[in-house]
Amino acid sequence: MGVEIERKFLVKNEAFRKEATASKKVVQAYLSTQTGRTVRARIMGDKAYLTIKGPTNAAGTTRFEFEKEISSEEAEGLISLCQGQVIDKVRHYVPAGRHVFEVDEFHGDNEGLIVAEIELSDENEPFVHPEWLGEEVTGQRRYYNSQLLNHPFKDW
Repeated sequence: MGVEIERKFLVKNEAFRKEATASKKVVQAYLSTQTGRTVRARIMGDKAYLTIKGPTNAAGTTRFEFEKEISSEEAEGLISLCQGQVIDKVRHYVPAGRHVFEVDEFHGDNEGLIVAEIELSDENEPFVHPEWLGEEVTGQRRYYNSQLLNHPFKDW
């Protein structure tokens, strides 16, 4: 069990594509999206995971995270319980200095939304800000993947 510290940003242009070193298709669904707790199943590339996340701190940067690798068959079964409500995206890995940004390019009802996340070891850890990095949206709930199911980008 661990703690996740991350910051989230909008992406203002597609320059990140030239810097990406890898990309993976991601399909995920939420079994619970209660305030203060989410439970999701995710298939990312050839791996699958069950993840439980706790409430975020006041700044929206830090929260409890438990993640366990599961079989793709288990993930598919859990995702099927969500009755087709899935987040569909491609995750691009973009190095910047000592860190790697995970840039999520959403599809389906969230087409057009591109968000970059960076995991840090401390909330105040400095990091490189690439020119394609836009407005910070850390802690803004509407950008949480779990919220994009009920309030998709197409409806904003």
